[in-house]
Amino acid sequence: MSSDPAPETAPASMEDGPSGELSAAEIEHKIITLARSAPKGITDKDILDELPDLQPAKRAKAINTLLAQGLLDIFSQKGSLIYKLKDLKKAVKVEGDDNEERIVYQIIEEAGNMGIWIRDIRSKSNLMATQLNKVLKAMENKKLIKSVNSVNASKKKVFMLFNLEPHPSVTGGAWYSDQDFEVEFVDILNQQCHRFLLQKLETAKGCSAGPIAARTLAFASCNDVWNFVNDLGISKVKLAPADLEAILDTLVYDGKAERTKTPEGKRLYKAVEPLLSAPGLVCMPCGVCPVMRNCGDCGWVVPKKCVYMKEWLE
Repeated sequence: MSSDPAPETAPASMEDGPSGELSAAEIEHKIITLARSAPKGITDKDILDELPDLQPAKRAKAINTLLAQGLLDIFSQKGSLIYKLKDLKKAVKVEGDDNEERIVYQIIEEAGNMGIWIRDIRSKSNLMATQLNKVLKAMENKKLIKSVNSVNASKKKVFMLFNLEPHPSVTGGAWYSDQDFEVEFVDILNQQCHRFLLQKLETAKGCSAGPIAARTLAFASCNDVWNFVNDLGISKVKLAPADLEAILDTLVYDGKAERTKTPEGKRLYKAVEPLLSAPGLVCMPCGVCPVMRNCGDCGWVVPKKCVYMKEWLE
């Protein structure tokens, strides 16, 4: 391709990346993912809908790169260009007499979206470390595979096919960013979910249809909470109902909510009002201090030097 395959629209700004724009690799990955979800092919309009803020020149460059690498096929249909994802098995170029790339590709393919460590690849392929590193690097350059950081081992990477989305157990899902657990994000979601359940409970108190109807009204499904959180717009990542279900379960474990099931197996949640308010000592750091027994007027653990008390007062 020598000409721009997409209409000239779209501003130049993007939200991703330190400079406000997606990198070339990220653009190519999103196009590959989009093509994988549409077996009949995608058009320039589909790419524009997926990446509305992408410059036409960068979109054309990404498509040309994928075509040159043999990852996409291009067709003309009713005056518009159609891009289809090639079978990655057919895209593997065999180099040498031992078919190392094909062997490594099959091993990584069997691992699925859980990925596989290089040590396990070396064990199954019987390749020397230097030769395997060379093969993996070549396959990454061809965008046949990719390496993903695992939250289970910070210094280890797993390899999987380029067009697969990593399993949440590998990346940590919505609760991790660059292998760091998003404590503040989880706390905010926890508070907002609890607030929604409390609102449902207050609404149910005004129900005059009887206690059974009031109790039913106080319960909320995971989808109800998910819609509420989406409307708030507090999440920069796309959350699934299962993510909110995990947050609601923490409310149950903390004694702030109760959970029940419908005859169909659907989970419902309701806020719980404590019979007695928490004593003041529990609200202070002293109530849960791990070194409270060692605290005194002198020594290393004294109230004046207490970091827990300082953070609480601030």
